[in-house]
Amino acid sequence: MTAALALQRAGFAVEVHEGAKVLGEVGAGLTLSRGAQAVFRALGLQDRIAALSTPSTAFPFVHYGTGRLLAGQLSDSAGLPDDGTADISRQCHRADLHAVLAAALEERAPGSLHLGHRLVAIEEGASAVSAVFADGSRAVGDALIAADGVRSAARALLWNDGEPRFTGQTAYRFLVPRAGAAPFLEHGRGAVFVGPGATFNRYTLRSGTLLNCVGIAATGEWTGEGWSTPATRAEMLARFAGWHPDVLGLMGEAEAAIKWGLFDRAPLPRWSVGRATLLGDAAHAMLPFLGMGAAMAIEDAVILARAFAGEPNVAAAFARYEAARTPRTALLQAKSAEQGRLTQARDPEDYDAAAAPASDPAILAYDPVTAPI
Repeated sequence: MTAALALQRAGFAVEVHEGAKVLGEVGAGLTLSRGAQAVFRALGLQDRIAALSTPSTAFPFVHYGTGRLLAGQLSDSAGLPDDGTADISRQCHRADLHAVLAAALEERAPGSLHLGHRLVAIEEGASAVSAVFADGSRAVGDALIAADGVRSAARALLWNDGEPRFTGQTAYRFLVPRAGAAPFLEHGRGAVFVGPGATFNRYTLRSGTLLNCVGIAATGEWTGEGWSTPATRAEMLARFAGWHPDVLGLMGEAEAAIKWGLFDRAPLPRWSVGRATLLGDAAHAMLPFLGMGAAMAIEDAVILARAFAGEPNVAAAFARYEAARTPRTALLQAKSAEQGRLTQARDPEDYDAAAAPASDPAILAYDPVTAPI
């Protein structure tokens, strides 16, 4: 949806075809980096998104057992929204972001969002490309941008490069209302607990009323990639046995939890084939230890629109887009994995904040709206 809005703003007619039949409460917390928010400012949406987000002015890394501060600083923020003008990262609920983007699409390109369209084929002609959907319908355009995730149907059709790789990591996610979470927020509204073979990240959403909790653990057990496999309290408590009482207390408050395996992809030699290209996780799925996966897709979106604005020829625009994005996304894929190794080290006392990618301004201060392409 961000790519569609950026292209529409650049003067192109757009359609969005989504496989899901509804845009529901899928997933939970997202980190919106400074670069991602620069995109939303350029699109005139940052005030709406900030109103539904929580500013992140401090994010401490703490010892999994003792709670000792290892890096960063504690925040006394209540998690209340701001006007979005400050150049800081923020967190929001995925469904809230979807709602803003979908509403903006309807305002600016009425009728352009189509749900229940699951891609089954791509057909290319001399001057157009068609997306064919499972219900028999199709869409025809000058270019097709596939932003359909780590299990991208478009990538399989274009490249047939096999299934995503299980990384040996399993994520557990649950939400806790602020009232139930309050006794376990010694370290403020957001914190990352780092420990041997696992991390536990939690931060407030929706004006501080809801706590998003995600534990990621290295495991030899394969876990499905979807967001619907239930996880029990007992399972989580067993995996995080010996961790800080705040971590275990929050798990005890979880009314429902889900788990999913973390998967990635080997890099492709290029993202584009003819009049079709990939965007976001379909092109460069990465581990979540920097919280930059969604931001990378948002950055892709505005760079793609800028490429088309400067190069209306499809092949030339795709080439310019890839040249600008492949170095950046390859770097973030590598740095996300490196951050995971640091935060899941056997001895968290070895966590070196200065060397951690999470502290690197060259990574986090990138502005896709003004960066050369």
